[in-house]
Amino acid sequence: MFLNVKEHTFHTGDASVDYVTFGSGNKNLIIIPGLSFNRVKGNGLMLAYMYRIFAKEYKVYIIDKRNDVPEAFTVLDHADDIYRLMQALSITDAHIFGVSLGGMIAMTLAADHPEVVIKLVVAVSAARVNDTIKECISSWIKMAEDNDHRSLAEDMVYKMYSEGYIRKYRLFIPLMAKMIKKTDLRRFSRIAASCLTVGVYDRLGDINCPVMVIGGMQDKITTAAGSVEIAEKIRCKIHMYEDYGHAAYEEAKDFNKRVYEFLTE
Repeated sequence: MFLNVKEHTFHTGDASVDYVTFGSGNKNLIIIPGLSFNRVKGNGLMLAYMYRIFAKEYKVYIIDKRNDVPEAFTVLDHADDIYRLMQALSITDAHIFGVSLGGMIAMTLAADHPEVVIKLVVAVSAARVNDTIKECISSWIKMAEDNDHRSLAEDMVYKMYSEGYIRKYRLFIPLMAKMIKKTDLRRFSRIAASCLTVGVYDRLGDINCPVMVIGGMQDKITTAAGSVEIAEKIRCKIHMYEDYGHAAYEEAKDFNKRVYEFLTE
């Protein structure tokens, strides 16, 4: 199934964006991940396996953030990069699935260019900054700027995952801290700062495609309220996981199945 997994780099001006493609379908699905230390490049097979449910129905594009993120980069800038890549690949329409910061980018893209979005899934995200987002992201930026790998790893795990997940994988947190040491914390910090620029709430009415919102009631980052208010504003379908938080997209076994069923119904 994954023999056609390919890794690419899109160059635009003096910037570059890495992305992975896989799947044999005749429809386009663009997946926009959230804030992470993991890069798309070098993880094509893992990502294809994670999203394998979409492989037969879609040509899947998983698109990273810029390799060299400038200071004061915004959610709108991320969305413009996605749109330029779509133009370069002659993608005139696509299903869009965005997670966390990826959801912020996806909503902005759908509001700016509604003609290219067939359906939209927004997962554990928010359309505007709330106090929880501001406090969480600001603390992560500070830890990254201080090179405090251990505190950053621990705080991300405890804020993202459920208590059961943390108990099960607690021993791996030091390994995550070691992994963070090998990453570009300046890039992480700048991408994190872009989360604080999201402001698409008042423009959600410009999105004219079917939308599904998925959130976690225990979300300690974008909050359950962040997901709920998107659905209420758009008046769209919503599913909230009672027992999961921000990492519902990893923990809930039926997560991708829900997305697939919405996109293909």
